[in-house]
This record gives sequence, structure tokens and C-alpha cells, in this order.
Amino acid sequence: MMRLADRLPSEWEIDVEDLGNVYGRARIQSCNACVSTSMALCVWPCNCYEAGDKNEPDLMWGLDLYARLDLADAWAFVAPVNWYAPTSNLKLMFDRLVCANGGNPREDLIDHKNPEKAMVLERTGEWREELSLNHLEGRTAAFFCYGDDAAEERDREGRPRYLRHPDWFDPAAEPMRDGLRDAYAPLVWQCRFSGVEVPDPLWTYQDFGKGRIYADNQAEQLPTEPGFFEAFDAWTDRLAAHVSAKGRVAPGKYRAFGYQAPSHRWADAKLKWRELRLNAGLPPAGSSPAAQQAAGLNQDATFSPKRSEATRHGDAADRAP
Repeated sequence: MMRLADRLPSEWEIDVEDLGNVYGRARIQSCNACVSTSMALCVWPCNCYEAGDKNEPDLMWGLDLYARLDLADAWAFVAPVNWYAPTSNLKLMFDRLVCANGGNPREDLIDHKNPEKAMVLERTGEWREELSLNHLEGRTAAFFCYGDDAAEERDREGRPRYLRHPDWFDPAAEPMRDGLRDAYAPLVWQCRFSGVEVPDPLWTYQDFGKGRIYADNQAEQLPTEPGFFEAFDAWTDRLAAHVSAKGRVAPGKYRAFGYQAPSHRWADAKLKWRELRLNAGLPPAGSSPAAQQAAGLNQDATFSPKRSEATRHGDAADRAP
């Protein structure tokens, strides 16, 4: 990251952040999938969590990442491939950026987080014509991902060498054998779907540590990795050239920068009453939970939602065949 920042044009304002795990630091909280209920329930910027919340401390708000991403003309992500996928922290961040893709900039219209009001709003002309926008559209995103392709764990046929059941693993069927760049395809396509430009030359993968044990696959080995720094610097130069030619990006209509979350104490009190009724098996009339209950699809009524299914419905292990 610092090598990238040092190589970019000196007149640029560079903002850097490390999303790696640090003991005792807040984590990026999980997306609650509000969109699965209604796009209008997904608020821009995310209101499932908030700054300073002691019960659910959230690094997205703690680092003010929504505003920082809003202020930037371009984003550059440097991260490894873990199990054919982006790192969990980066995936969490992008999950929480779904609100940038058409999210609701007016939480007052849905009483902070009322599902029924959100579903009504989503069906209106105001929603489609005025509110549901790609709030970060126009920016550029670049991805440099790297990985060890299982380091030295493979045998000559490409199977993990310590398998007790090697016949269950077919190297020819393993995903992404033609290149692990596609491990970051979900993030790239989320950007593109949201109007954030990701040119193919700015989405690249480079091997690092392939064929070596993990203990010999550390940052101090980077200078000895053939072609790694050359590939990284070339990617950086392509990023600088593209962003320089593109120029500044006009901000969206609804900004995360400068956003002040409104008070929602009364709305929370009403939502708590709704929650208690749901816990008792009394969903609001005409609501989706009511329709599910009438169809026999809803078995979630409980006053102990934090307990595991095993303790609420009996130990599943005791019933296993």
C-alpha cells in the first residue's frame, strides 16, 4: 500500500487505510441484507450501525469509510486471495457498500428502519425517479490481488499432498485454474453494477510464494519473487495514467461526506414494539411476515432470538441419523 502511495503523482491527495485484523480493534459489521426485504430499507449511508455504538462497534463508521470513499475520485485495493475469494474484511466492506447501489438517502421516509414503509416507498415513482441512485457512480476502482496458489501443498498432479481421500479431489475441476484474478470478480462486478469503473488493465493478479512453504512466504521474500514488483509497479502506473486522463469526479446528489445521522429514538421505540409483537407471533397486518405466517412458512416467533436453534428447538445432534 505504501509503495503504491509513494509511486502515485505527488500532487495527488492520497488517503490510505489498512483493514487487516488488529487485536481489540472494532470489526466491520456484517451486512443485514436489508435489500432482500426492500431496496428502500437499505439506507445510504448504512444505518444498520452507527458511529460510537458500544454494543455493535463498526469499523466502517469508526474509520468514516463512507465519507472517505465518497471524497475519492478513485480507489485502489491491494489484497490477497484467500480460498478462491477476497479477504473476509474486504468482502465485509463491499457487502456494506450495497447501500451505494441505489440505497435510500431518506431514512425519514421509512421511520429509520420500518420494513412495511420501505416496501411501500419502493413501489412509488418518487423512489424510482428521485431517490434510488448509484451514489458513488463515476469513480474508478483498481484491484491488485495476489496469492500463493496453495504454496507447496500440491503434489505433481495438483492435488493437496496430504489428502487421505485423493480420489475425492479432481484437479481438473478446481475453480480458477486458469488464473486467480477471478477470485475478485464479485467485488469488480459489484463496482461495475454500481457505476464504478473498473477497466480490465486495472484488475490484475500476481503469484507470490507459489511452491514455497508458508514460513518462507513473507513480506521480506517479496524482493526475491520474480516479476512481482515489476507487475505491481506497472499496475500502479496504469492506475495513475487512467485516473489522470479521466480527471475529477463530480460528487453525487446525496453525500456521505458531511452526513449527520438523524435522531431516531421515537422510531426505534416503535420498531421495538413491532419486534416484540413479531416475537409473540403477531406480525403487522398486511406485512410480509404476516403473509409468511398465513402460508405456514414462518417458524421464527421467539422471545429468545439470540439463542441457537439447537437450544431453542432441541439438540439437533441428538436427532442426527
